[in-house]
Amino acid sequence: MNQKEEGLKRSIGVLGLSANIINIMIGAGIFVLPAIIAANMGASSIFAYIFCGILIALIMLCFAEAGSKVTHTGGAYTYIETAFGDYAGFISGFFAITATIFADAAISNALVSLLGSAYPLFETEWVRILILFILFFGLIYINVIGIKQGIGLVKFNTVAKLIPLLILLIFGWKAVTLNNLHIDTLPSIKSLGTTSLILFFAFLGGETGLIVGGEVINPKRTIPKAIYISLTVVIIIYILIQTICQGVLGSDLPNFKSAPLAETAKVVFGSFGLVLLLVGAAVSMFGTMSGSLLNSPRVVYALARDKVIPVKALSKIHKTFGTPFISIIIYGIVGFIIAATGSFEKLAIIASSAMLIIYLGVALSVIKLRKLQKTQPGEFEIPGGWIVPIISILIILYFLSHLNKNEMIASGIFVGILSLIYVIITVFKNNVK
Repeated sequence: MNQKEEGLKRSIGVLGLSANIINIMIGAGIFVLPAIIAANMGASSIFAYIFCGILIALIMLCFAEAGSKVTHTGGAYTYIETAFGDYAGFISGFFAITATIFADAAISNALVSLLGSAYPLFETEWVRILILFILFFGLIYINVIGIKQGIGLVKFNTVAKLIPLLILLIFGWKAVTLNNLHIDTLPSIKSLGTTSLILFFAFLGGETGLIVGGEVINPKRTIPKAIYISLTVVIIIYILIQTICQGVLGSDLPNFKSAPLAETAKVVFGSFGLVLLLVGAAVSMFGTMSGSLLNSPRVVYALARDKVIPVKALSKIHKTFGTPFISIIIYGIVGFIIAATGSFEKLAIIASSAMLIIYLGVALSVIKLRKLQKTQPGEFEIPGGWIVPIISILIILYFLSHLNKNEMIASGIFVGILSLIYVIITVFKNNVK
């Protein structure tokens, strides 16, 4: 179900795509996550990681099959639009953009705040805005001049953010006390479900790394391989980090919710460890942003390419660099404005549930795409027929059912507004014809 070539350059291999996914998934959350999970489940937290790892693996299998069948740029939006048409694509595309752009704004401000905790100068308002300007427009420039430059930065950031974590994983065992890892009782189903709902959000983001499907070499093979590699790496790292933090800090782990990894490193390495992990947190935040500025503007490009939004300029490809430069610039400018004003907290509710709704759409897309066409030679198909997509759908509905009333209302209002905008755009396009 391929469209004609878009003018984008296919230059991303298995290593580059794997790094892209890992870079997005391992974000700032892992630097605070262990304390939050330990507060709920103590030493038995490991079960929540295993449970969520299995769940996200099932969902990402759906992405692997959809990404193997629909190989042009746009990621989840493109899969849903191909399967269900313009309206579904419009809703999912804007949910994806909303979730990522407000996350970028939050992460960029968190990065500046982290710098401010070490150097008070960064807490000055004009300095904060200047740093945000340099951050956003620097990433815009890098991603406009070429996908190789953008993915190259992602590879560098992925390695840079993993180094502090790997140092902690390799040398942290010497400070682990086995008694701190002793599990007295198995967690209840309710406790596992509640904790997994929190933890599951730490596994989100892999889908963003697949947006560059139109620039992947041999996507039918590369996408499934990259998903397998990246998920395996992320799940192993998460489990080991939780184990070491629990083993080192024990029952005190929940007391360090602001920086549990840094506190663990402080016990293991002294003050050097604290600095190492704080720097690691900053690199991780920057890395997540660089990955987002590489991937997310391509959803804007895909919406314009498919004429879901009637702004042709957004679908333009740079003649020299082969990148959707206008979409990158517009996305970056909007992200900077939101980050600079800081007025994005109220939309965090929408962002938190948006990706689950998109995941639901992708799982449903797998079923629909199978009906639309038979699996072609070289395409990936999930073993077991419809079992994995159906289980994924049930899992996502389970998580969505745990959203509170305000989150459900906010999401419903957002869908209503987008639907109204879609109707207006459709009427406009018909009148133009």
